[in-house]
Amino acid sequence: MNATPSSTDHRDHTYGTATDRTEPADREGRTVHLDTAGWGTMPAAVRALVADCASREDRYGPHELEEDLEDVLRTEVHERLGALLGVPAADTAVVADAAGAFDALVSRLAPGRGERVWTTPYESAARLTALYALRDRTRCTVEVVPLREDGDLDLEWMARHIGDDVALVSVVHVPSGCGIVNPVEEIGQILAPYRCVYAVDASYSAGQLPVDAGRIGCQLLTGDGWRFLRGPYAVGFAFLAPRLRAVFEDAAAHRPLPPNAAVAGLNAALAHHTATTATDGPAGLAGQGLLPALRAAVEECPGTELIAPGRVQSAILAFRHRDLPAALVRRRLAARGVVVWKTVAQETPLHLPRSGATTALRASLGPDTTPQDVARFGRALREVVREETAGAQRPRPARALPPAPTPALASAPAQVPPAGPRPRPSAGRHLTLCPTP
Repeated sequence: MNATPSSTDHRDHTYGTATDRTEPADREGRTVHLDTAGWGTMPAAVRALVADCASREDRYGPHELEEDLEDVLRTEVHERLGALLGVPAADTAVVADAAGAFDALVSRLAPGRGERVWTTPYESAARLTALYALRDRTRCTVEVVPLREDGDLDLEWMARHIGDDVALVSVVHVPSGCGIVNPVEEIGQILAPYRCVYAVDASYSAGQLPVDAGRIGCQLLTGDGWRFLRGPYAVGFAFLAPRLRAVFEDAAAHRPLPPNAAVAGLNAALAHHTATTATDGPAGLAGQGLLPALRAAVEECPGTELIAPGRVQSAILAFRHRDLPAALVRRRLAARGVVVWKTVAQETPLHLPRSGATTALRASLGPDTTPQDVARFGRALREVVREETAGAQRPRPARALPPAPTPALASAPAQVPPAGPRPRPSAGRHLTLCPTP
């Protein structure tokens, strides 16, 4: 990853940079935010910039704001994206979100009948939906790359089965539901001699890990700006190989663009990220060095189980309690000032159900997470588990049964709801598990 600051970092106006790194004085009293993977907390200067842009747009209208931000929107943000991803600035695009960008491109692909599309068990529901729609439209075949016993993707299987009939390979760098880091560069080496489009989802890796699209060897890389990059919501980014640009731009022309204020915020967040990593080195990336302590905090709590497949882990840790609902634990932690995320099986429908869980908790570190934050999380988790398990063991007073209802007159047959789940539109087909080869 190229961490060299852009030549525009010296500009005085507030629309291009963000350099305020002030931290709260009371570290113990603040909220412990362990959900950077869901929503990274914006640096103070980025938050102030977005608010100022929104105020200016409200007062003067969007056109004047767009004129003021012309250099940021047309040049600066692309230079910073190119530096982040190790690619030419001209090959980057600003989008509303990563899933929408992936869907826009996939909707224009036309693999032949019977050609193969590869994905992984860690793929998100949104990307699976796009792949299944492609399958239904073109009659291609969607195959799921198998896992090794340790949870890593089986690269030997990929090397044995790759061929020119593989049209598209979709791999998530870091999934939303667990912290495994998939070997996207090694996969790129396997795929390089073949014609397939290689698409990588960097939504949960950009900002916490080095992401170099050139070294990965992909033709499409997408990501969200509001997670580990800590920009505003509703803005993401994409890298597109030149052969895909025309197709993507044609598809993206029919989709909503991110607000100009959000793009300016992303630009400022990228500047802040570059300055932080240039100053602090690896310590400026999310959660570097704190993952072992976070794992220990979970493992030392009675009844908890890690969901951490694979040999290489990132700053995301998923876990569950054997007896307590994930939603209950999340609420009780929030009441103690500790924010984590509850993840559900539908978010990664080919992975989480295989682990035997329908819900789990996800804690994710950020660049401003401290050892004290992790220690406070560990104490809060133990307190919640101790109190809730003790409460579950206490005998509960017997409840009086309500009186039996008066039978209704048989004037009309009762409306009995159909058995099973309610029908879902075709966009919900991502919940169907794809068979593993």
